[in-house]
Amino acid sequence: MATYEYRCPRDGVFEAAYPIGQAPAGMPCATCAAEADRVFSAPMLSATPRALVTALDRAGRSAEAPEVVSRIPGRRSTATRPVHPGHARLPRP
Repeated sequence: MATYEYRCPRDGVFEAAYPIGQAPAGMPCATCAAEADRVFSAPMLSATPRALVTALDRAGRSAEAPEVVSRIPGRRSTATRPVHPGHARLPRP
């Protein structure tokens, strides 16, 4: 069952539940029995996991203004010179 919104010209918005795709375009108002038209509204998106919402927001922000980084994420910086002078001659990975 899906919840659909209807707007009565006199009493305002009210909700009614119908199987998906079977909601009528108009129905009588539950309060005054006047004809109420179906209103299209945004779907309920509150069930989206918080981690996904955060990732989508970050991706949207980076499209306009990418984050500036000073090094590759996840890598540790290496020392600029070896601690022992004999290590300077060793091959680097």
